[in-house]
Amino acid sequence: MMRIAVIGAGAIGGNLARKLSAAGHDVEVAVARGPEAVPGDVLEFGARAATPAAAVQDKDVIILSIPFGKVPELADLLASVPGETVVIDTSNYYPHLNRHIEAVDDGQVESLWVTELLGRPVVTAWNAALAGTQQTKGVPAGTPGRIAIPVAADSDEARRVAMRLVDDTGFDPFDAGALADSWRQQPGTPAYCTELTLEDLGPALAASDRAEAPRTRDRLMERFAALTSTPTLEEVVEINRSAHR
Repeated sequence: MMRIAVIGAGAIGGNLARKLSAAGHDVEVAVARGPEAVPGDVLEFGARAATPAAAVQDKDVIILSIPFGKVPELADLLASVPGETVVIDTSNYYPHLNRHIEAVDDGQVESLWVTELLGRPVVTAWNAALAGTQQTKGVPAGTPGRIAIPVAADSDEARRVAMRLVDDTGFDPFDAGALADSWRQQPGTPAYCTELTLEDLGPALAASDRAEAPRTRDRLMERFAALTSTPTLEEVVEINRSAHR
């Protein structure tokens, strides 16, 4: 059992809180508006609502599941957290959803920007799977066709911890190496939200094109925006896959 804080209770953060508490971990969930704003269904398997300041105390793992551009706002909250605490970031950079970040637009790797602004290393995990995938397609280890999720970190120990938690949420963890290579699992790449197995994820990460990924990301967003009806999860995955054929 690990002591885990989840900051954010949206589609991904709330799902992680449910799954990790159901797996037997001690989970506290916090949102900026206070404990009373944490949805009740997020707590159904034993997770508890807390303030952000209380949630990050005495934890083995802190999962940040808030919009990418807001992650650096947690620097003060994390300042007193011991260095050995594993901090996992699940966010992705979508300029049209938040704001343009010049350093990232100019080529800084998203995870390294987060690390720099937070003043501490992070693990990048659960960012390369759609919320619907995470909510509905987790299965026990050993199940044929189990979807894999890449995990990147500069610390081997932190990566190992995050990979164990990915497994606990129903997906095969894939060791994606250091943060400098985490761009390979960001939006617009073949590994991003394409529901690949462990066997297929490695080649997809290797096939990523760093210069092309932002352009592909933006083309895909334009394509989704042009749809006249809400696509199913399967349709979203297929559109993502088709961008790399």
